[in-house]
Amino acid sequence: MFTGIVAQTVLVVSVAETPMFRRLTLACDWDDVSAGESVAVNGVCLTVAERGAKTLGFDVILETLQKTNLGLLEEGDFVNVERSLRIGGRIDGHFVQGHIDGQAVLVEQRTDAREWRMVLECPAELAKYLTPKGSVALDGVSLTVAAIHGTQFEVALIPTTLRMTTFESRKVGWQFNLEIDIISKTVVSYLERQEK
Repeated sequence: MFTGIVAQTVLVVSVAETPMFRRLTLACDWDDVSAGESVAVNGVCLTVAERGAKTLGFDVILETLQKTNLGLLEEGDFVNVERSLRIGGRIDGHFVQGHIDGQAVLVEQRTDAREWRMVLECPAELAKYLTPKGSVALDGVSLTVAAIHGTQFEVALIPTTLRMTTFESRKVGWQFNLEIDIISKTVVSYLERQEK
């Protein structure tokens, strides 16, 4: 479980392909992380497979590669990372599981002197879970839905979010990992079952 508050952005040091998985090695100097712990990488809950002096290695299987943007990453890219939530810790964002629901494609960016907005296209089957002023996680970042237009939705980014995440470097067409708020999914699913 995570909160969608990115700890830092880190460099993808290497990408190695094997028949069974894709090994992502990230430049990360967390010296208190052990193999077997969970870390969110672009919002995807991954298990630390190997710890180097200043690196963490993760093995990403085909299922995850097919449903997330981790298969698009190359050496030299940057990713958002977050440690798992500890009981008793602060929850500054919202509950994020690290289980990606789908991809939200960046279709437009609007910037002016007052704000930076992104417009994203959501898969049609997930649009029903979007709620005005509700939460979503994009590449692991907890954000508030600013507007909804059918299968498109908008988020407004503050300067701190732009500074602490990879968002400022993302171009139109980038496929963000989308995780819908667990509360919204639970309520909608429950109501749909009651109607049957």
